[in-house]
Order: sequence, then C-alpha cells, then structure tokens
Amino acid sequence: MRKIGCRSRCGFSLAEAMIATVVLAIAAAGLLLPFTSGLAVRAEGQHRTLGAKLAADLMERIVNTPFDQLADKIAASDDWVYTDSESQGQVTDADENVFTDPAYTNFSRDVSCEYMVMPQEAGTTDAGFILATVRVCYKGREVAVINRLISQ
Repeated sequence: MRKIGCRSRCGFSLAEAMIATVVLAIAAAGLLLPFTSGLAVRAEGQHRTLGAKLAADLMERIVNTPFDQLADKIAASDDWVYTDSESQGQVTDADENVFTDPAYTNFSRDVSCEYMVMPQEAGTTDAGFILATVRVCYKGREVAVINRLISQ
C-alpha cells in the first residue's frame, strides 16, 4: 500500500491557482466598483458646481450692464439676438482676465440676450424686457443654464 503524502502532492496545480486568481479578481471588482462610480459622481458634481458659479458670475456682469447698452448690442445684431461666447479654456473673470487655474480649462460659456414682449405690452413699439440666457459647458457638454428677465 502506497502512502500519499506531501512528497507526492504538495502545493497547488496551475489550474487551481488560475481559478483562485479569477475568483479573487471578480470579488475585487465587486468591491471596487462602487468606489470608482462614486468618484465619477463626485467629479460630475464638482463640474456642475463650478459651472453654476461661472454662469452666475457672467449673469451678474450682464445684469449690471445698463439696459440701454444691452439694447444697443441687440439692435446691432442681424437677427435681433445678441450673442457672445468664451471658448473652452478662455473663460474670463470680472476683470476680463482668463482664468489660469487648471480647474477652468475645460469650461466654455456663452450668453444670448433678446427682446421679450410681454402680453400686456402688446401694441407698444419698445420692448421693456430683455431675456438673458447664460450656458456653461464642460468639455462640450452643458452643465449649467441660467435665464433672467431684465427690465428697464
């Protein structure tokens, strides 16, 4: 009778080691998946928050512009809608300086202003309101929009 001991079979075979590695990889993926998706959600939240701040800053500049100046810009445009944009990486602060912080490099924003005639203004020749819309995009995808009605 032959005795089977450690000498004839010690350790794991290659097939057993490969199966253990696959099982371990599946378990690790299951544990790490919530963390990676959590990072993506966090990054998206940061982009939207920064986009909302950039939109609010630009809207504040527009609101502080005298109504007559906005009206002149609208009247000077071909389609009675004034538009302006800042391309990706060229977003400026209130002093018209381009932001140099790397957090702003993938943002772009545009603004449009157009006359709005309210129903109670029907029959008048001068529009008393301007609708200003600011859109902020991150890598070409819209992350924030602000609309505001400006009166004389």
